[in-house]
Amino acid sequence: MKQNKDLFKFFFWWKRKENEQDVLGFDVSFGDEFGNGMGPRKFSYNELAKATNNFADDEKLGEGGFGAVYKGVLRDSSTNVAVKRISRSSKQGIKEYASEVKIISRLRHKNLVKLIGWCHEKELLLAYEFLLHGSLDFHLFKGRSLLPWEIRYKIVQGLASALLYLHEEGDFCVLHRDIKANNIMLDSAFNAKLGDFGLARLVDHGKGSQTTLLAGTMGYIAPECHRKGKASKESDVYSFGVVTLEIACGRRSIEPTFDEQEVSLVDWVWEAYRNEMLLGVADKKLSADFNAKEMECLLHVGLWCVHPSPSMRPSIRQAIQVLNFEAMLPNLKCKVPIPNYDIPSTFVIKTSEPSSLSITLPR
Repeated sequence: MKQNKDLFKFFFWWKRKENEQDVLGFDVSFGDEFGNGMGPRKFSYNELAKATNNFADDEKLGEGGFGAVYKGVLRDSSTNVAVKRISRSSKQGIKEYASEVKIISRLRHKNLVKLIGWCHEKELLLAYEFLLHGSLDFHLFKGRSLLPWEIRYKIVQGLASALLYLHEEGDFCVLHRDIKANNIMLDSAFNAKLGDFGLARLVDHGKGSQTTLLAGTMGYIAPECHRKGKASKESDVYSFGVVTLEIACGRRSIEPTFDEQEVSLVDWVWEAYRNEMLLGVADKKLSADFNAKEMECLLHVGLWCVHPSPSMRPSIRQAIQVLNFEAMLPNLKCKVPIPNYDIPSTFVIKTSEPSSLSITLPR
């Protein structure tokens, strides 16, 4: 690749049948760091195959709608990595690969998962830093461990710091569009690192929003996105608020098997606030072993961020000021107002190969 050239085309031969190949071509804009060694490196297929023992099943860390993730060790540096292998059948996965490489390669922040390298030689592969404690989802909902309160509060602050960087501190505003517990990874010290930028979009700071196809994960999507599919800083803040409430309450945003009044986490917490029983929603697994002032703060910030009207939500900077006790708790109304737009009662959900929607179900 030539230096000082932002745009280039690459073509990838995608094997669909044993003796048949189709050509898929797409454009991806990369910064100069790909040519001068400052950013992620290009791997050969053989390097990443060897690192993962040829993508052995016992190295698999997990699997999503667009492919599986494997633990690997780079032979030349003994570095542990997590290798995402895009599914051969996923055209949406190909788009996510392009978005991921284009966007995350430009980002540098301690609370973002670091992209180590990429490969589109025989398959679409992405290599990330390996994070010892896996995803927040595993700890909160799958019993991998009981996260103590101090760590939970630190995770929220770390996630907020990452979002501030994406929204306000870079050359472009980055809309993540898929903030959820499963995309928040934890390092050896349980520091939060936001990952999976497959649905992310770059927008100009002055614009701050983008009309696009509905994308994200059910339970985390802001209500205004259902009507217009308009991603914005405010819709990212909504998703952040949902995760904040999940961390405080120790349950998923949607629990279909719960009693009707408790299925939606957001509605359940709003009702507790209205009845002046807010601390009653705190995660019972903590056995009341938490700082009550911090718990109250976390729940207030969570509700502030999930306000149904985008204009009533805080910026992520305002949320951070409250979380750091540099500003007063928000003045929330006892009953959340109904937004002044209609939300469709039904819509199509597809978990793979979406043609008009990019929505996934929480796992």
